[in-house]
Amino acid sequence: MKKLIFAGLLSMLLSQQAVAQTFKEVDYTPKETKFQLFAPNNAKQITVRIYKDGLGGKAIKTAKMQKTGNECWTATIKGDLMGKFYTFDIGKGECAGIFAKAVGVNGQRGAIINLAKTNPEGWDKDQHPVLKSPADLVIYEMHHRDFSINRKDAKYPGKFMALTEPWAIKHLKKLGINAIHILPSYDYGSVDETRLSDHKYNWGYDPVNYNVPEGGYATDPYQPEVRINEFKQMVQALHKAGIRVILDVVYNHTYDIEHSNFQRTYPDYFYRKTNDGQYSNGSGCGNETASDKPMMRQFMIESVKYWINEYHIDGFRFDLMGVHDIQTMKEIRKAVDAIDPSLFIYGEGWSAGSCAYPQEELAMKANITEMPGIAAFSDEIRDALRGPFSDDTKPAFLAGLPGNKESIKFGITGAICHPQVDMTKVNYSQKPWAIEPTQMISYVSCHDDMCLVDRLRSSMPGISTEELIKLDLLAQTTVFTSQGVPFMLCGEELLRNKKGVHNSFESPDSINQLHWENLKQYPQVFNYYRQLIQLRKHHPAFRLGNADLVRKHLEFIDTPESTVAFRLKNYAGRDDWRNIIVILNSSKEPVEITIPDGRYTVVCCDGNINENGLGTITGTKTVVDPQSALILHD
Repeated sequence: MKKLIFAGLLSMLLSQQAVAQTFKEVDYTPKETKFQLFAPNNAKQITVRIYKDGLGGKAIKTAKMQKTGNECWTATIKGDLMGKFYTFDIGKGECAGIFAKAVGVNGQRGAIINLAKTNPEGWDKDQHPVLKSPADLVIYEMHHRDFSINRKDAKYPGKFMALTEPWAIKHLKKLGINAIHILPSYDYGSVDETRLSDHKYNWGYDPVNYNVPEGGYATDPYQPEVRINEFKQMVQALHKAGIRVILDVVYNHTYDIEHSNFQRTYPDYFYRKTNDGQYSNGSGCGNETASDKPMMRQFMIESVKYWINEYHIDGFRFDLMGVHDIQTMKEIRKAVDAIDPSLFIYGEGWSAGSCAYPQEELAMKANITEMPGIAAFSDEIRDALRGPFSDDTKPAFLAGLPGNKESIKFGITGAICHPQVDMTKVNYSQKPWAIEPTQMISYVSCHDDMCLVDRLRSSMPGISTEELIKLDLLAQTTVFTSQGVPFMLCGEELLRNKKGVHNSFESPDSINQLHWENLKQYPQVFNYYRQLIQLRKHHPAFRLGNADLVRKHLEFIDTPESTVAFRLKNYAGRDDWRNIIVILNSSKEPVEITIPDGRYTVVCCDGNINENGLGTITGTKTVVDPQSALILHD
């Protein structure tokens, strides 16, 4: 028995040794470079190959790796390899390893570079913008090409560097957002970096090298240092503007199995399989990674830490977070807290299919209560506003349909337990799933599914532009006055459309690009979004950030089915708005609402916002204009 225990402890120590070494696959000095790899103990032969270039040509040096520990292989090559490229080969095809920090074009070969030389001037002084609470975040989800490819004055259209340009910074600051969620920006597989002139488009949810910026967004994908430097310049410029940068991470699956770095270095270790030996497909992309396995878990932790320490990333959005196990997500939160507790973590609290892992142990939305400091998207408020994800033609509250009121109220509270929310009438959830309101992402649209304009047109055939704008503004008023963390899709402030395409992940620029001329065509939309964001920022009652405070100060008011109303009562915060009333009316008719007796200043009415006041109301009755929000304070 003692021998078995000792053997188990020895195996654990050896595995920890492999973990510690694996994430430093390349240890360079001018005299020699040491290569290390996590690979099977029974591998017949593992070869390191050195190349002059990142693509093409024959190896200029090779070395056989030796087993130096449990699942740990090493090789040392003499000479100065700075600027050279390398691959590992265990007989399954060459690859850059699982933790390459720099790569050549298309990420097929790792690169040996001096990372310190990729830092822009002043990088050592770059800091995370101040954030006192996640409730203070206003998140803007952006794809690099969408944002800048159609901008006439962009010097770097479709590139990381576009976000360093004055026009971009000016727009974002004027809008008022303070965090950008950039769609996958690591090295992904579906765009050929040698043929960028083809304008091949993809969102990037097809990971290859998780710890290297995507070359398609760099001005020169062939030079490994360029993409790294330009990514850092982007982060630095946004930080100087007071804007945090959130990275979309896709650890739940790889582009494919056969060609993935995981599979080519340690076959089948990093993937889950079903009981009959098939690859599990909880991601809906042909595979799912096994976050519960020690090395995959550690890979995720080390990757997140690397993006924070090397690139100064301010937070992470986990794609299909429900594929990962709860323990892994908790350990990631713990590792991030040790660096900076203000860094925000959130994700999709679902999977795209059944996972080969117990449902109750996965990081699903229903299990958010077990993951303090981690947030999830609320599909309850999203679909209650615009209609179900499963049917683009079916409307909901915005079309005046009954049955959505409790779901919207649930979203307004931040998915916490609130005495005035009847959970038996809430869509998708039978019980509150957030401990704190900052664990809920409030939104009505994102890159997935139709954008808001297209969804309104699809679910309300024949809708006029005037009515569409009214409902668009009403939807976002619901989002930005809720107690969750508000989130918006890039371009919604321009009344963006994607020509009705439901899933535009590989549609051309003509579908995905922003139409900047809409700023002049629909100025009222941008102005309303800007003023709505300022309203939230200026008045802390909209972002209490604490469940007990929400239950104490947020009180719902009885209204007809086509309206939702609430009062933020007796909370002065940092202003003199002691009582705030928000009424959301989706009806095509004006609605009279009974409110607590008082003298109120109107600050939002019929698509207009003015914090200094649009008029006054006295007494216990008020009328809300059709398809609009009314916000009052005393």
